[in-house]
Formats: sequence, structure tokens, C-alpha cells
Amino acid sequence: METQSSSRRPILIWLIISQLLALASLFFWLVAAGLSVMAFDSGVTQQAWNFVIAVWAYPIWPIAFAIAAWVTYARKKNNLAAILSTLTFLPVLVLIIVMVLSNFFFLLGL
Repeated sequence: METQSSSRRPILIWLIISQLLALASLFFWLVAAGLSVMAFDSGVTQQAWNFVIAVWAYPIWPIAFAIAAWVTYARKKNNLAAILSTLTFLPVLVLIIVMVLSNFFFLLGL
């Protein structure tokens, strides 16, 4: 019984750390959400609405995956819980990749 609980400890630690990092990302999101309404400075367009809705919908992603990760951890599906907890960072990873690639293409003059 004790070996089973000790084998779950790294997963529990990862869940806690990843959830704290996801919470920290929501503080940065709060700033971005406040600034996102400036998309309407040049007028109300469909692109501006799409941008604002995408920015404002961000918290749904980490909250949903955090809930799913804890539910699967409670059901003793440790690997799935770790994967779901890691997926909370997928939007941030995609954003970083887009920024790096756009900077790379800008430097190439494309």
C-alpha cells in the first residue's frame, strides 16, 4: 500500500506545480485581456471580435484541464493526469512557437 502512494507522489507534485504555473499565467492573461479591447481602436470588425473572443476565452483551457487532471488523479489514472496537467501549457507553447517563427521569418525578410 505504501509503495503505491509513494509512486503517486511525483505525479501529485507535478499537478501542484503545474497548477500554480497555470494560475500565474492567468495573472498575465488579465493584463492581456484588458489590453485586448484596443483591437477595436480602428473600428469594430470581425477580426477584432475574433481576437478579443480568443483572448478572453483563454482561461477556459487551463481551468478545464486542471479539473480533468485532478479528476483523473482521483481515479488513480496517474499518467493521464500528468498529461492533462501538462496540456494546460499548450496555448502558451503555441504562442511562443508563433512568436519565434514570426521573428525568424521577419529576419529572413519573408
